[in-house]
Amino acid sequence: MAIARKIAESITRSSWIRKMFEEGSNLKKIHGADKVYDFSLGNPKLPPPPQVKETLLEIINEKTPGMHGYMPNAGYPEVREVLAAHLSKEQGVPLSGEQVIMTCGAGGALNVVLKTLLDPGDEVLIPSPFFVEYRFYVDNAGGETVLVKTRDDFSLDTAAIKGAITEKTKVVLINSPNNPTGVVYAEGELQYLAEILEEAGLRYNRTIYLVSDEPYRDLIFDGVKVPGVLKLYRNSIVASSYSKSLSLAGERIGYLAVNPLIADAGITIDGLTLCNRILGFVNAPALMQRAVARLQGVTVAVEEYRRKRDLLCDLLAEIGYRFTKPQGAFYLFPRSPLADDVEFIKILQAERILAVPGSGFGGPGHFRLAFCVDDATILAAREGFSRAFQEAGRRG
Repeated sequence: MAIARKIAESITRSSWIRKMFEEGSNLKKIHGADKVYDFSLGNPKLPPPPQVKETLLEIINEKTPGMHGYMPNAGYPEVREVLAAHLSKEQGVPLSGEQVIMTCGAGGALNVVLKTLLDPGDEVLIPSPFFVEYRFYVDNAGGETVLVKTRDDFSLDTAAIKGAITEKTKVVLINSPNNPTGVVYAEGELQYLAEILEEAGLRYNRTIYLVSDEPYRDLIFDGVKVPGVLKLYRNSIVASSYSKSLSLAGERIGYLAVNPLIADAGITIDGLTLCNRILGFVNAPALMQRAVARLQGVTVAVEEYRRKRDLLCDLLAEIGYRFTKPQGAFYLFPRSPLADDVEFIKILQAERILAVPGSGFGGPGHFRLAFCVDDATILAAREGFSRAFQEAGRRG
């Protein structure tokens, strides 16, 4: 075989999201882009705030010597200090620039964390449904993924997490607001989770880390608050990015924030900095580091996503679909009218509606819709959603 068997096998298990995106490209060639209703990919629809372009132009025109050169692998010290000040308020703990590491997006940040923390065979517990790439990230670092089901409303099943912890557990990886469900984990359940991890760490005489993936933190609705994980559990690390909050997904700019009270803080931060380099990221993009330092507190028009959520939810509820209304992010995770969610996705596809089966996220019996699309796409898909629902009823 020309490529590694492991990668060949991974290709066959590759993301349903990408599969549907590629299928959508084919359908658009046949029917025209305006006749295909693509809810498959979470690509931010809203433009970056105008301050982004203004800031980039300012930086470029400053003509700072060496502005495109290497810097410390953890990022520019002055940028890290700015982010630390912002994150101290957001997370409820005092952070310094030493506890912030600039990364190539949240995906890069998570790979850095797992490479730093995991020995071969260490287990990473992940509440399910979950972002599909997590399995690959864990495998990249030689770890083993252990999925733990959430409750029917997608809140954390802390009892199930407690029961899944073993002497091999090294990390619990959470994502809030969640992709694909849009749920925001409540402070009470996170506090109880912290107590469970502290107790388990003492029982097994090892540090169990809580890693929180938070790229959707600023995309929240209806007055919901995202709790600061760092204030709740000392062995915690936050990974995030500006891909969604500033619609800069293609710029690959993110960060890690490390609890100042984490076990072996010095060597942990040194390890994260080393892995940022040796994984091939080397450093986060220089221009974008300078930009986000000047854009703290700036976000896209979140109200637009809230309005799109309500438009889609009202439309689907009227037809008869059942779902938990998302509190954040830009995804809806309805129940499939057919037990076989993959089969239902095919019915939707016949209506030129592209969605992703919940099975791909560890949530069989559901499907994911990314509502970061034009209003016209949502409205034009209504009849197709209705016909698909009726067809599922006939088959069910």
